[in-house]
Amino acid sequence: MNRERLEARLAELPLYQYDFIDTSELVFSERVRYVCRTECPMYGKSWACPPAVGGVEACRARCLTYPKGLMIATITEVSDIANIDETLATRAPHEEITRQAHAMVREEGCETLVLSTEACAHCEHCTYPDAPCRFPDRMYPCVESHGILVTDLAERHGIDFLAGGNVVTWFSLILYRE
Repeated sequence: MNRERLEARLAELPLYQYDFIDTSELVFSERVRYVCRTECPMYGKSWACPPAVGGVEACRARCLTYPKGLMIATITEVSDIANIDETLATRAPHEEITRQAHAMVREEGCETLVLSTEACAHCEHCTYPDAPCRFPDRMYPCVESHGILVTDLAERHGIDFLAGGNVVTWFSLILYRE
């Protein structure tokens, strides 16, 4: 990978912040998965969500086969951060930026695993659990679905995520191997 070339291309994207990571830094926690199971309405309804993505240990093992990663963050402002519908509606632009950054990493000749904000919204009705995913190459499971403490990683890399007010910070991880 030509990191200098990649960073020049990343500068073209409306990223808030980004940094390169070693996947050995990732912290996996069953507590994060507990939140998925008890609070997320998509739990058990999508190939991008638990339990379809596997247990936390299986997710950890899969992630660690990719030694490096690119963590990207975007921000957006909403009129009321407590309005979950309005907040979630701002994910689509972040997902598009994630797709662009993912393409850039792949163009550098890397194999990738992308984790983002999605419970996957490509299909009106997910095939889970009755049939295989229709678009596995476009589905980016949620970072939290893998039990990853993304805010811990952001703090260690100096990526601000508490901008205050009505600012939403979205994260994606593009894990890769050359």
